[in-house]
Amino acid sequence: PGTTSGLELAGKMAEKNEGKGEETFNVIDLTEYAKKQRWWNKIFGRNSGPIAEKYSVATQLAIGGVTGWCAGFLFKKVGKVAASAVGGGFFLLQIANHTGYIKVDWKRVEQDVNKAKKQLKLNAEKPPKEVRTKVDEVTTFVKKNIVLTGGFAGGFLIGLAS
Repeated sequence: PGTTSGLELAGKMAEKNEGKGEETFNVIDLTEYAKKQRWWNKIFGRNSGPIAEKYSVATQLAIGGVTGWCAGFLFKKVGKVAASAVGGGFFLLQIANHTGYIKVDWKRVEQDVNKAKKQLKLNAEKPPKEVRTKVDEVTTFVKKNIVLTGGFAGGFLIGLAS
């Protein structure tokens, strides 16, 4: 009853109001429209919004804490393996250099490092648009789900320590 077809909706969304020589367009909030549709509710449920609207504070803290602990624990384990691999690689290179298996051109290494430093200084002044967009998305998520994020941060630190 009272359903609107996709073509009718598209027509309403693209509807122009012309007046005084200017074109203005009606804006429709598709998130609110989608939440009112039956198919949306069948697939995602009625409360398919921010997590803060769906769960209690205790549940959010528990979910954030457990996922944070798992992430911190894995970060610690993977970090140890990565540090061991990188450190071991440098150690083997030094042994190979010392015993004469390889010869390192240290002047060229220094030139390449200085060149990389200059490039980093140039690129660090203004981050690309994609980075700024992602930072804005993360900031919005953190603001909307502050309890969950706090639980995750605490759990992450506990996971690193355990």
